[in-house]
Amino acid sequence: MEFKFKHIQNFFIKNWRLATLVVVAIIFFTGTSFYNYTVQQEDYVKWLSPDETANYTFAKLYGQENTLTIFEKYNLTVNNLIAPRSFRSDNGWLKPVSFLGIILIYGKIASFFSYKLIPYLTPIFASIGIIYFYLLIKNFFGRRNAYYSALLLSVFPVYIYYSVRSMFHNVLFTVLIIAGLFHLSKALSRSKNKYLSLINYSISGLFLGLATMTRTSELIWLAPIVLIIFLSNIKHLSLLKITLFLSTFFIALMPMLHYNQILYGSPLNGGYPEMNQSVQNIYQASGDLAVSSISANFANVKSNFQIISQNIFHFGFKLKQSLKVFYYYLPHMFPWLFMFGSFGFILFFKKISKWKKKHYLFIINYVFLSIVLVFYYGSWQFHDNPDPNSFTIGNSYTRYWLPIYLGLLPFTSMTIIKLAKFFRNKKIVLGLKITAFLLIASFSISFVIFSSEEGLATSRKNQINQRNELTKVLSLTENNSVIITQYHDKLLFPERKIIVGLFNDKHLVKQYSILAMQVPVYYYNFTFPQKDIDYLNSKRLAEFDLAINPVETITDSFTLYKLELK
Repeated sequence: MEFKFKHIQNFFIKNWRLATLVVVAIIFFTGTSFYNYTVQQEDYVKWLSPDETANYTFAKLYGQENTLTIFEKYNLTVNNLIAPRSFRSDNGWLKPVSFLGIILIYGKIASFFSYKLIPYLTPIFASIGIIYFYLLIKNFFGRRNAYYSALLLSVFPVYIYYSVRSMFHNVLFTVLIIAGLFHLSKALSRSKNKYLSLINYSISGLFLGLATMTRTSELIWLAPIVLIIFLSNIKHLSLLKITLFLSTFFIALMPMLHYNQILYGSPLNGGYPEMNQSVQNIYQASGDLAVSSISANFANVKSNFQIISQNIFHFGFKLKQSLKVFYYYLPHMFPWLFMFGSFGFILFFKKISKWKKKHYLFIINYVFLSIVLVFYYGSWQFHDNPDPNSFTIGNSYTRYWLPIYLGLLPFTSMTIIKLAKFFRNKKIVLGLKITAFLLIASFSISFVIFSSEEGLATSRKNQINQRNELTKVLSLTENNSVIITQYHDKLLFPERKIIVGLFNDKHLVKQYSILAMQVPVYYYNFTFPQKDIDYLNSKRLAEFDLAINPVETITDSFTLYKLELK
C-alpha cells in the first residue's frame, strides 16, 4: 500500500504541470458553465444570437429525433417566408443555414445522455482544449513555455467568452484543430512504437475531420497547413500512414456529407447558397486551371486563377479595412497580448540559428494562417453589434481570429520567462511570474464580464429581463400565431412562428395578407409614432386590405401589434 502511494506521489511530482492544469481545466469548466447554469432554466433556454439559437434547436432535435428538419406547413402558401435568422425554408422544411458539425456532434452526445447537457458541451471541450494546448505547445517549445501558455489560454478573454457563448462553433473547432495537430505531431515524431504512431495518425485524421465538419470554410488555411506538414515529413510517410489519416478524416466527414445530400441536394453543398455557388465555381476553375497549366495555355491559367481568387474573397479583397480591423481586434483590444507576443516573436527570431525543422514549420504555418484569416475575414464587414462603430468582444472577428490569438500565447510566455530571468532569486522570479499571470487574469476576466454592452454581466441581466418580455408576448398571442419581427426571433422562437421582416417591401406585405387569412399575425418591434401607424393603415397595408393595431406596449421601446384583415 505504501509502495503504491509513493508511486502515485512520484508520478504527480514528475508531472506537476499537467496535474495543476487538470485542476485549472476543472475550474475553467465550472466558471464558464456558471453563466448558462444561472440564466438557462428548464422552461427558458434562450440564446444571444440567431446562430446559437439555430445550433441549439437542431442539436436538440437531432439528439431527440435523429432529424435535422422542421416542417412548417404555412410556408407552402407564403413562399417559405416563415423562418428565423440562421434558418432556411425549402418547400416548407426548416433547415440549418450554418455548418452542421456542432449540431451533429452535440446532438449525437445528447442522444446518449440528455439534451440538457448541450449548453455545457463547449465548456467541456474548451477545458479539454487547455490540456491539449499544453501538450501541443510542449512539442515545439518545451514544458515550461507550454505550461505558461496553457495558463494564459485558460484566462484569455475570447476563449472564455465563446466557451460561455456555448452554441457558437469556434471554440469547438479550435479545440479539435489543437487535438488533431497534437496527434499528428506525435505521429510524425518517429516514435519507436510503430503501432502508437499509426494510432496517432488515425486519431489526428478523426479530429481534423470533425474540425472540418464544424467549420468547413476554414479549409482555406487548414488544408494547406496539413499539406505543408506532410510534405515536410514526406521521407517518413508511408502509404499505410497516409491511408489511415485520410480514412479517419473522411469517416469523420461522412455524417456531414450524408446530411448535406439530404438537406441541400449534394454532399458538397451546405446551408449557404452563396458558398455552394463559390465551391462549384472553385471546383470547376481548379479543374480548368490544371488542364490549362499542363497545356501551357497561360491566358486560361490567369482567367481561372482570377475566378478562384474572386470566389475565395467573395466580398472582395480590402487591404485597408483588413488592417483597420486587425488593429482594433488585436493591438487595441488586447495590448498585453500584442506587445508581449511581438517581443517574444523577436526573442525567438534572435535564436533562429538554433531552430529545428519543427520551429520553422510552426512559424511558417502560423504566419500563413494569420495572413489568411486577417485578410479573408477582415475583408468582410460584420455588424453583430447594432452600432457599426463599436469594437467589442462580441463581434465576429474575435471568434474567427481565435487561432491567431492562441498562436501568440507561446511568444507571450517567452517574454514573461525572459523578463523573469533578470532576477536570480528564485522566490522573486516565482513571485513575478505569479504577479504577471494574476494581472493578466484579472484584466482578462474583468474584460469578459464588464467590458462593454456585450460583456457577460450586461448580457446576463438582459437575458434574465427578456424572460418577462417573452412571457408577456406569449400571453397576448395564440399558440399558432406568426410574429413578424426584426430582432426578437431568437427570443420568440420556437414558441411562436417567426417572420424576419418589415413593411418596406410590398411583396412581403402581400404575403402577410395571405397569411393573415389562415393564422393570427402580429408585429413586434420598435414602437411606432402615431403618424407611422396612420401611414401604414392608409397607404402601405391598405393596398392589401390589412390594418395594424397596437395590442400592448411590452417594454419602453417595443410594442406588440396585430395585423388584421379589413
